Amino acid sequence: MAFQTPPEVLLRTVIRAVSKGMQQSPVSRPCHNTQRFYRAAVCTKIGQPLEVKEMPFPDKVPEGKVLIATHATGINFADILTAQGKYQERPKTPFIPGAELSGKVEGVGEGVEGWKKGDRVVALPVERAGFAEYCLVDPLMMFPAPDALSLVEAGAILISYATAMMALSRTAQLKEGETILVTAAAGATGLAAVDIAVNIFKAQVIGVCGGEEKCALLRRRGVAHTIDYRTEKIRDRVKEITSGQGVNVVMDQVGGDLFNDCLKSIAFEGRLITVGYASGAIPKVSINQLLLKSCSIRGVFWGSYGMRHPQAFMQSIHDILNAFNEGKLHPHVGKEFPLEKVNEAFDYIMDRQSTGKIVLKMRDE
Repeated sequence: MAFQTPPEVLLRTVIRAVSKGMQQSPVSRPCHNTQRFYRAAVCTKIGQPLEVKEMPFPDKVPEGKVLIATHATGINFADILTAQGKYQERPKTPFIPGAELSGKVEGVGEGVEGWKKGDRVVALPVERAGFAEYCLVDPLMMFPAPDALSLVEAGAILISYATAMMALSRTAQLKEGETILVTAAAGATGLAAVDIAVNIFKAQVIGVCGGEEKCALLRRRGVAHTIDYRTEKIRDRVKEITSGQGVNVVMDQVGGDLFNDCLKSIAFEGRLITVGYASGAIPKVSINQLLLKSCSIRGVFWGSYGMRHPQAFMQSIHDILNAFNEGKLHPHVGKEFPLEKVNEAFDYIMDRQSTGKIVLKMRDE
């Protein structure tokens, strides 16, 4: 199966000074009477359930780092696949998954300015480690949490929303009034794309998902038309909805046969943006279709911008955070799980029960 590399893998080449402290090396230390501990979900063996373990609290925040008391961490498909050993990069066990989080600053290392204890933040841990009650992060990958959001909501936004913003704004250059087709629209990145398309770009959205319950959710989120791929043919429904004109933009996360159905549904001079292959099948394209419709296909690998175009990478983050602060965007947290039920959360996502982002909640705000 083909999957995207998680963003934190590429970001590691951008930020070399990664701490080798508590969460990067989850190895037990001798217990002393004054030793403090925190809990973390640890992958001790690839392909086996994560284990919630007590980890030694750091004696001191390392220079150039910030210690965050984690409130919530978003679960991404990449976290599950990495724990299963199904990603190109296979970290040495034991390790702590978790690529994005929200929380409050607990401590600041020497040389770090602009942050103080108690600040509400969102962050991208470069070496994962978000599935823990405390996490060391590089301040370059830490941002003020939007005031309009709870910390549970804030823990669900960075990767999905920044990916969708990059795809729709920079790559597709979606315009007001255009029609966009979003596949896997009830998932985390799909709902982020719906939110951005409806409330930022004022586009007409067609959402593709499986089941009436998910279709109903999309309609509540502002989707003009829904397509249940289990019972309806995408090409026929798009033709009906657009009076035969096709859609201006497609954002596809599925690949496989569905990708080709989307390509056949695109309008003249349309833009098809591919951001992943959840089906596990990388589609093959008959290039003449691009010629006949003067259309284009482009990919968006958000994490790679951290290395190749860091300015655009950071801009996508600032754009979504500003939109949240202005009350224009509204994340959908499908379900919260406590840390000790992390494996149940994984199963919930893999069983395709989830909508929006699923989060691990570590503590109350």
